Amino acid sequence: MKYRALLAAFIAICFTFLTACSGEETISDAKVLTYDDIVNTGLANSCPQLKETVRGSIPLDPSQSYVLTDLCIEPNEYFIKEQPTNKRAEAEFVPGKVLTRYTSSLDQVYGSLNFTDEGKLHFTEKGGIDFQAITVLIGGGEEFPFLFTVKGFTADSTEPIAAINTSTDLVGDYLVPSYRTSNFLDPKARGLTTGYESAVGIVPQGDAEMLELENTKQFVVGKGHMDLLVSKVDNATGEIAGIFEAIQPTDTDMGGKKPAEVKVRGLFYGRIETAI
Repeated sequence: MKYRALLAAFIAICFTFLTACSGEETISDAKVLTYDDIVNTGLANSCPQLKETVRGSIPLDPSQSYVLTDLCIEPNEYFIKEQPTNKRAEAEFVPGKVLTRYTSSLDQVYGSLNFTDEGKLHFTEKGGIDFQAITVLIGGGEEFPFLFTVKGFTADSTEPIAAINTSTDLVGDYLVPSYRTSNFLDPKARGLTTGYESAVGIVPQGDAEMLELENTKQFVVGKGHMDLLVSKVDNATGEIAGIFEAIQPTDTDMGGKKPAEVKVRGLFYGRIETAI
């Protein structure tokens, strides 16, 4: 009897633990955490998620305008497109390890939702915390810094819709600003708006043709592509969540080198509201 009671207590504790950990919390269900509860835990980098059982639909009126607000985009996987050593082989994405600590998610992004003449839902990003500097390391030891962003993101639903449900996909492009700003100086004190125009440390070759790309700094703006795939919808609160995949260029060192392609996958969360 003593062992049976002990076993029953152990099973009860296990079920309590599983129940507490299996349910994903929405913003309305989330416990209010203090700074001490969050600091150095990585929780601030995590986006809210809806419960697995949420499978609703948010009806939309084509005559009205809407906003997508509190959009949070949390990267989980990174891949770098690596050029093969064999010329006959095709370049492919290889997995990478993120070196940036707890500062990779975009948050509080917002924008307008309108219907196009074809009946598709069109999203235009307006602002928010819409960029993060990230560095990824691949197996060979090479590091790839890039600016993960959704600046100027415009996306359309893949087909005409009358409601947002678990089959809704928003697909579009965005701008990728330079990883470095105009006031940045490289190790040779060269910059776009400040510093020297050539490599001071090697004066005889400072203006050599081979150093032209390094000497001529540029604010290079690239282009990225992102798919937002809705997998959870709560029509009572207007919340949506799902997964995303983005492909964009890495840093060019202000025009000094050719960028690689980075693929980013993860989770997203947002809320649909009627525009005021």
